[in-house]
Amino acid sequence: MGAVSTPLHEQRILLCVCGGIAAYKAADLVRRLRDAGAEVRVAMTESAQHFVSATTFQAVSHNAVRTTLWDPGAEAAMGHIELARWATRVVVAPATANTLAKLANGFADNLVTTLCLATTAPLTVCPAMNHRMWLHPATQANMALLRERGVQVIGPDDGPLAEGESGPGRLAEPQAIVAALPV
Repeated sequence: MGAVSTPLHEQRILLCVCGGIAAYKAADLVRRLRDAGAEVRVAMTESAQHFVSATTFQAVSHNAVRTTLWDPGAEAAMGHIELARWATRVVVAPATANTLAKLANGFADNLVTTLCLATTAPLTVCPAMNHRMWLHPATQANMALLRERGVQVIGPDDGPLAEGESGPGRLAEPQAIVAALPV
């Protein structure tokens, strides 16, 4: 009997986790990506580490997690470039307004934004933020620019938000993110 093929078989996904309360859903996203057949490596912003630990992502991904551009061991061999080359797709989830603005404007001032700028792999962003931030003209302009450049956007969903309000800004559910990724 042959090997079972899964939707993301042989995909190497670099999941970039940004600092927002939705970061807790990213651990489930890693599990679902792996269940779909992908190999997953995780990079986190400093802010993301205030919500979820790198240890959590290491446990669910079965790979070391990168948290800084200034890791002497990894960067001795230009590890961020190696990781950017490794990926067949980069997924930013949750993608905060701050990170989306940086990506739209070509900033590379942390590990996540540097990886996104250094890769030639297709980029997917999964926005998550307060609905007022999502609807702000600056965020919408940044999103239009990213879409124009071919970035895949998944979400955000409409519904209850962490601060007790409701509206567009919820991170898409992990299973919906996996289902929306091109095979």
